[in-house]
This record gives sequence, C-alpha cells and structure tokens, in this order.
Amino acid sequence: MIITRRRFLQTSSLVASALAFGSVGRAGLPRTAREVAVLDPKNLKPFVDPLPIPAIARNAGLRASPTNAALQIPYYRMEMRALETQVHRDLKPTHCWGYAGSMPGPTIETRSGEGLLVDWINNLPQQHFLPIDHSIHGAEAELPEVRTVAHVHGARVPPESDGYPELWFTPGKSALYHYPNGQDATALWYHDHALGINRLNVYAGLFGAFLIRDAVEDALNLPRDQYEIPLLLCDRLFDQNGQLHYPVSANAKSPWIPELFANATLVNGKLFPYHNVEPRKYRLRVVNCANARYFHLSLDNGQPFQQIGCDQGLLPAPVTLKLLSLAPGERADIIIDFSSNAGTQIVLKNDVLPLLQFRVSKAAVKDTSVLPAALRAVPKLLESASVKTRDLTLEEVDDLVSDPVSLSLNSKHWCMPVTEDPVIDTIETWNMINLTDDSHAMHLHLVRFQILDRRRFDTFLYQTKKIMRYTGAAIPPEANEAGWKDTVRADPGMVTRIIAKFEGYTGRYVWHCHILEHEDNEMMRPFNVIAAPIAGTT
Repeated sequence: MIITRRRFLQTSSLVASALAFGSVGRAGLPRTAREVAVLDPKNLKPFVDPLPIPAIARNAGLRASPTNAALQIPYYRMEMRALETQVHRDLKPTHCWGYAGSMPGPTIETRSGEGLLVDWINNLPQQHFLPIDHSIHGAEAELPEVRTVAHVHGARVPPESDGYPELWFTPGKSALYHYPNGQDATALWYHDHALGINRLNVYAGLFGAFLIRDAVEDALNLPRDQYEIPLLLCDRLFDQNGQLHYPVSANAKSPWIPELFANATLVNGKLFPYHNVEPRKYRLRVVNCANARYFHLSLDNGQPFQQIGCDQGLLPAPVTLKLLSLAPGERADIIIDFSSNAGTQIVLKNDVLPLLQFRVSKAAVKDTSVLPAALRAVPKLLESASVKTRDLTLEEVDDLVSDPVSLSLNSKHWCMPVTEDPVIDTIETWNMINLTDDSHAMHLHLVRFQILDRRRFDTFLYQTKKIMRYTGAAIPPEANEAGWKDTVRADPGMVTRIIAKFEGYTGRYVWHCHILEHEDNEMMRPFNVIAAPIAGTT
C-alpha cells in the first residue's frame, strides 16, 4: 500500500498552524496574532470514560411512501442543533453540533427493500462557530453562514434525496428525504454535504451511522445485539478549554487549509474510551468520519482479526489482518475474537497512538455466533461489458511555495457543464489518473463499484504531452478491497481503475474526493445518469 508524505506527517504541520495563526472570529478570519494553545491529549489520563454506543433512532410514526401511497413506511425526525458534549472526563463540555441531540447522531437501522423517510430539520444557530473561507465557490460572503444538507454516504437513492451540495437549507427549514434501501446489507453513514462548508459542518459534529440488514446477513449468525458495536472515528483539535479548534492559513483572505489533521482522535465522540467485553467474538462496524486522516488500525498485542465486509457489504470470505487502513469515508466490518484474552486489556491503536481499550472479563460465556468461511458472493463486473472508459485526472492548483490553493477533477471547476453522463443500467470503467503528491479518497454517489487495479505511470510525460506510459505492473486490489466499494484510495503517481454499473435512478449526482478540505475547494464534480445517450455523443 502506498501512503504519501502528507499521510505520514499528518499532525505536526497543522498543529503548528493552529499555534501560529490564532483563533478565528465570526467572519472566519484570524482575530488577532494571539496564539491558541492546542490541547495535548497525551496529558490526559486514558481509558477513564466508557465507550458511548449511539442510540438507535426511533421513528416518529408512519407516513405514505412517495412511490406507493397505499404503503405506510417509517418516518424519522432528525433535528440538527447545537449541543455540548464531554469528550473526556477531565475536560469541560465541548460546544458542537449534532443530530437528534448527540454527536455522533443516533444510528438509523433498517432492512433491505424497506423504505423510510427522514425529515432533516435545521435548528442550528444563525452563525457558524468555525472559520468560513468566503473565497471558496459556494461559500460566498453574501450567503447565509449556516447551511446544511444531509447525504447518506453509500445509499442508492433518487437524486432528490441524495443531498446534492447546492440543495442546502438554512436554520428554521427542513428537507424530507426518501430512502428506498434497495441494496445489500451494509454499514452506511450520514453526514452534512453543503457546498463550500461541508468540512466545517462535519467537523462540528454532523455525522452518524446508517445500517441496512438483510436475510443473507441474518443467516450467517454473526455477532449481534450488544456484541455488534459501531465505531465512528474522527480526529479533532481542542483548545485548553476543551473547545473545538479549526486552524486557518496565513492568508487572511483565504483561510482554507489543504487538509485538517488533528492530534486527538474521538471514538463515538469520546477521547480514549474503554469498553467492557466478554471473552468471545465481537463485530465492529468501523467508519472513518475524519476530514482527511487515514487510519491505520491494529491491536497492541499483535493479535490478528478478520475483516468480513467493506463499504458496500460483505466480502466473499473473511480476510485475516493485523493492520487495517481506512481512507476518509471508507468503512470496515471486522470480527475480533477475545476468547483467548480473558482477564486482559487490549488496546486498539492508530499507528502508535491508543484509541480504545477493551477490558476482557474473566467470566465464562457461551458464544453461539460463528465466523463463516464463506460470506457473500461478489460477482465480478467484466471489463468486456464496459461500454465506456473515462480518463479522469486528479489535480492540484499550486502556489509558489508548496501547498495547493485549490484542487480539481479533470481540470474542471464545480460550476462547469457536466462532462460525465453514464447511461442507466450500463457499465463504465473510470481511470482515475492521480497527478498530485497526495492520496485521494475518491467517492461516487449512487453506485457501488469494484476496483480493477492500480498502476504507476510517468506523471511528467502525461502532464507535458498527455501520453500515458506505465512504469510498473498493474496491482490488483488488496483482499479486503475485493468487494463492493463506494470509496477508493487513489494513490499519487498511479492510475486507479474502477468499474461500475450505473443502476437505480437517473438524475444528477456527484463524485468527489472525500478529503473534505479538497471536496470543499473544487475537487468535486456533478455527473448525470441519463436514460439514453445524448445525441451526437459516443
């Protein structure tokens, strides 16, 4: 696996910028040259708070389905509002935003093929508490400071319920979305997707889990109920008073930073929590909710674990790992067997840093769950069935120093005409040509896809003459990527090839980098799924 320079040096540079550039005012620009002392979480005692388990969202009754008035389906109210949460026993409550009174929000749980309605209600304050960059397209100063729109990441939904970035709404407004859930069992997640300020809204706390179940999963007898635990991971910076800090650049007219890497990692909204477990198998539904951080997860005793699913559902068979890497937006479904660890304590780490302590009891238990040798068939999409191959570049627009001032896809801005127009129910191959020095977490809305391969190429030759010359052999996806995906790691200097069937709905969706700072600054493009080829095109 290739991880770039930025991915290894994820903390130091932006912690330094937080110290250097001070706090921010309502306008999103530095208030003064006063330094902000960023909290060092290593000075806090670890493992003093129990791991919070997000509540399961309760519906507020039934309403008629938008597609069948005779069918009554569950209706949920998900109110966004400001709140305070204590991320560590020894810190003051942190001001943040959340859904339905918590950060992360409650878990929405449903079954495949059983639709539901969610009323996303914006009851947030009129002013943002994080720094808005008004030079970014979609975040202009004349727009309301607080704007939200919810997207269920990985959901197959009609376009009007997908959370299109321009369909934001302001405090006092709401949007009713329909989720048909016509897809396999998997772990999705919901989060804000407002154009130009998505990174700030998610950082403020607007995210939560969305689980879909089905009969295939039920029949496997995997660990369930209290033995199935969602783990939503995100990194944050805090000041000495335990309040969220989002650093800004040295340019007061353009405070946007290329990536946000922080020194404190929250697990379900807590810093260094612990969880009491029994000596038996547990199923962990891990979601990378960070703005930009790639997590590299392992157990401190070196114990292996099994990954049974990725973004869009179960893998064909379990994959044994000692290290799990997750890009922003990716999910992993893993099984840890604590049966040989009775009476011990095991720590889940990110690189060398502790995240979560498991305290294994000595109690004798009967574990009737199983880890099957086979999970779910994943039929391969054949390249021969692909009707179109698209070459799509990932690019940075650099300044004269080192960091990009913006990013782009295929040298296009968000507001330019749509150039990707797949026909409904056809298969396409997308070649993501990474011309940057960064790994990008590329996400397509609506569809699930499969990774074909990654291959190194001569970037200078391509940039100067648009000639593709490969300099290495094609590398197939890793075993734990060999399932259905919706987010893929596109490494620098490589062509990452994916193949997808554009099925479900026609209409306008988006594809983008899931590093939220990139997505907010032009590394996002719309695409149209159309009913038939546009006349005059091929």
